Amino acid sequence: MIIAEIPKEEYMKKCTSACAGCSSSLTLRYVLKASGPDTVLVIPACCTSVIQGIYPNTAMNVPVYNVAFAAAAACASGMSEAFREAGKKTNVIVYAGDGGTLDIGIQSMSGAFERGTDFLYICYDNEAYGNTGMQRSGATPLGAKTTTTPTGKTVEKKDIDAIAAAHHLEYMATACSAYPLDIYKKVAKALTFRGPTFIHILAPCPPGWRYPTEKTIDMGKLAVKSGMWMLYEREHGKLTISAPSKTAMKKPIPLEDYLAPQGRFKGIDAKSLEILKQRLAENLKKLAAEEAKS
Repeated sequence: MIIAEIPKEEYMKKCTSACAGCSSSLTLRYVLKASGPDTVLVIPACCTSVIQGIYPNTAMNVPVYNVAFAAAAACASGMSEAFREAGKKTNVIVYAGDGGTLDIGIQSMSGAFERGTDFLYICYDNEAYGNTGMQRSGATPLGAKTTTTPTGKTVEKKDIDAIAAAHHLEYMATACSAYPLDIYKKVAKALTFRGPTFIHILAPCPPGWRYPTEKTIDMGKLAVKSGMWMLYEREHGKLTISAPSKTAMKKPIPLEDYLAPQGRFKGIDAKSLEILKQRLAENLKKLAAEEAKS
């Protein structure tokens, strides 16, 4: 896919109140380019519920429902059923942060998956509660410093992808804000399925991760090149590792090259670093084996 294939229409305008270097804004831009104007966004409490701008000057050029932290997938369920009953094919997309997905919103998400709701659930993951001061979430990696784990988180990141896969979705994928064309393609594909689909997107955050704002794209690429964040699709249960991760798996960069530029990992203890390396190696091996069997 080349950039000329991406629609020129913009459904997220330049008047957001996002932080400088915000990668979730970049991500949402390409999500909406893939979904088009016949789309409704359901957004629980998160950074995106704030960066829309102040009414009536919203940056969003599609309808948006801002709902409570735990209610996004439940709201999307009712909305999708109403649209389908009326014979409409409107894309219903939940766009939620990691706090509203891995933690507070996980029950309604699981329920919507189990019911077979026709919607796309996107988790943009900046690995903390960014909107309220970067407190640790279930997505915060082991060893990362947040405002509530000032010496480093002592437990590992929750595996939301395994939880989603346990619902036997017809399509799910991972993506990263540093690879927007990959995001576009995966969102477009997810929307061709009837029923629930899920995309988990890594969204580096300059103030939360403590790196310079101009390094956002570099940070996402380092995550993928180190193998810390793997890009793949699982379609009808068949796993396919995406090209950037395929390349990285042949010769991944040292994990330290990804961690070192981030202030949140400054002074990480040797034990936590070793566990991260071990889990990374295990995940690479597991995904490679699963793809080989598919």
